[in-house]
Amino acid sequence: MEIIDTPDDWPRDEAAALALQDELRDRVVLDESGPPVGSGTVTGVDVAYDDGRDLVAAAAVTLDAATLDVVARSTAVGRVSFPYVPGLLAFRELPAVLAALRALTVAPGLVVCDGYGRAHPRRFGLASHLGVLTGLPVIGVAKNPFVFAHDEPGTERGDWAPLTADDGEEVGRALRTRAGVKPVYVSVGHRVTLEAACAHTLHLAPRYRVPETTRHADRLCRDALTAATQDVP
Repeated sequence: MEIIDTPDDWPRDEAAALALQDELRDRVVLDESGPPVGSGTVTGVDVAYDDGRDLVAAAAVTLDAATLDVVARSTAVGRVSFPYVPGLLAFRELPAVLAALRALTVAPGLVVCDGYGRAHPRRFGLASHLGVLTGLPVIGVAKNPFVFAHDEPGTERGDWAPLTADDGEEVGRALRTRAGVKPVYVSVGHRVTLEAACAHTLHLAPRYRVPETTRHADRLCRDALTAATQDVP
């Protein structure tokens, strides 16, 4: 099993990570609509950790956006390269995620992260960071709320309530993907509007609470981690 290397210039402490977030945040593009819903390809990315062995496994799974059939998948395993700090999880995950995306045999199209973009204390979560580094359109669809309050959305599929920052900015939405089931938390990463991000999320979640991209990537990264831990004592 090959363990990928963390880039030499990757931030190693909180101060360096915060400085890089500040540097890259202004590069986020918020005024592009992104690809049409159901067109081209769409890729889910996710990670799994084994902190005892200091490993992180990333998966990228590409679907045909129209049929939601899997057309490509890849994984990468690396060392955990950054301490756990809320709001800075991207620095633990991105080296492996970028390696998994590079290993795909097809163009990823829209990328869906299990995490946040604008709905982040510094408006630069994993989905935004990944988008700026790759230039790809990226959205964040998180399973759990982070720091922003919201009213309860209506009970029907497609109902939503805004995630609102203290300054009144709508940074994301709590979106109901299944009637009577708790919402997911959608935010813009890069080169996609919030309206489009929600439309993509609903299209990608025809049967379950989370998008098909996330379901496939979650399963694959866990399998990759299991395989990796069998090789690393």
